[in-house]
Amino acid sequence: MMKADELFDVRNNIVAITGAASGIGLAIAEILAANRARLALFDIDQAALAIASNALAKTGAEVFAKAIDLRDRLALRDAFDTVVDHYGGLDTVFANAGIGAGPGFVGLDGTRYPSGALEMISDNHWDDVIAVNLSGVFATIQAAARHMKPRRMGRIIVTTSIASSRNQSWIGTPYMPAKAGAAHLVRQAALELAEFNITVNAIAPGAFATNIGGGRLKIAEVAATVSRGIPLGILRSYGCSLVRHVR
Repeated sequence: MMKADELFDVRNNIVAITGAASGIGLAIAEILAANRARLALFDIDQAALAIASNALAKTGAEVFAKAIDLRDRLALRDAFDTVVDHYGGLDTVFANAGIGAGPGFVGLDGTRYPSGALEMISDNHWDDVIAVNLSGVFATIQAAARHMKPRRMGRIIVTTSIASSRNQSWIGTPYMPAKAGAAHLVRQAALELAEFNITVNAIAPGAFATNIGGGRLKIAEVAATVSRGIPLGILRSYGCSLVRHVR
């Protein structure tokens, strides 16, 4: 039987993280760096990514960083190929990157917003949220599996949301089906990849005051309102400058 320190030992593990420049992705990177994993950080924001990777490198962590847009699947596959060429393998992937969908049809104060109604959601807005939050997760899992299956080992962790199973009127409608689809995709991928000793799991955070959604949960009034709906009354905060396409 493995001991706890062996079970959770990530020393020298090669770990890729999308949406790694701030928020939950950066928090994941920091704890892995502290435990001596070798990191590959992906994010659409090149400036924020440089700040994050330089800060982690100064702690002694081994860091590879590349700016990518998850909607560019060819670039994403190339990025994973580069990581494998750079480190010689791939052990774990955190499919974490995501974007918000803006305000919903009802505000936190109960006011109904016609601008968030179903008939007002533009094609571009819908397509953008689905492209990043669902198709981007699929592309990340696909790219990871391509390298993990020949080795018959790997770990894939997807950041979904409580919105995957619990609808919220104050969050833009496209976010809900995107996250629900991502959660179902996790189960489907887990079913397929188990034969290759690759596990696929999800974490489903509630409200976090990060950069997603333009960082609006960092606004004191909004944070106070959301906190009242959390049993412990605590809204966790993590993140750097306000940037788009990072969690």
